[in-house]
Amino acid sequence: MVKKSKLVCGVGVNDADYAVRKSETAVENGKKVCRRIWSCPFYVKWTGVLVRCYSEKFIRKYPTYEGCYVCDEWLSFSNFKNWMEQQDWEGKDLDKDILYPDNKIYSPETCVFVSQAVNKFLLDGVKIRGDWPTGVCWNKQKNKFMAYISAGYRKSNHLGYFLCPEEAHAAWLSAKRIQAKELAEIQTDPRVAKALVDRYLNYEEDIQTPGCIYLNHLKQSLGRTLTKKEIQMLMQKYIRGVPVEKVLEEME
Repeated sequence: MVKKSKLVCGVGVNDADYAVRKSETAVENGKKVCRRIWSCPFYVKWTGVLVRCYSEKFIRKYPTYEGCYVCDEWLSFSNFKNWMEQQDWEGKDLDKDILYPDNKIYSPETCVFVSQAVNKFLLDGVKIRGDWPTGVCWNKQKNKFMAYISAGYRKSNHLGYFLCPEEAHAAWLSAKRIQAKELAEIQTDPRVAKALVDRYLNYEEDIQTPGCIYLNHLKQSLGRTLTKKEIQMLMQKYIRGVPVEKVLEEME
């Protein structure tokens, strides 16, 4: 007989009619040790969803999950299990964002299982940006902006060097669109294939990051395009935290 358990993460009901975990006892160095030898894969996925939405510790570590929640139907383990059994799930990750970008709810209508390759490929678009747009960094050795694709389904690709961050970001987006089409062609779920292509075909990003704002302010104040040498000099000042106003005084 399966014991009645408390709520999982304070909200989930484990209504399984079987033991979702199995353990065995062994003796090591004269002491009894309990080892888990099996966990129900459906239960593991279900508890993973609940943790992402309702574990304060998890959300503190991964704040992008703030505000996410599970539909009422999936608060019962048996309902989630029944849905998962009908999906192509083995070796795949549960994703709530690819079909509906910026989605906050885990539900049968919004979620789909995707390969790890697809999951990694999508990381570029959701990373927390720094001083420059996605796919862009300043290369000190070359004194130019470098475009690259990271966390993709392939190894990191270097896309070239550019004089301005906007051009570097455009190179990243162009490469991302090409790879999205390649990845879409090998998907078995047509919804995932379409979502991959659509995501980067319609991709929009506010590229006014701190670094871009700094350079654009200088361009507008000077009323002209910055030269290669000026950009190199200004990047050194930006890295050192020199205010725009002081830089303008020096350039006048």
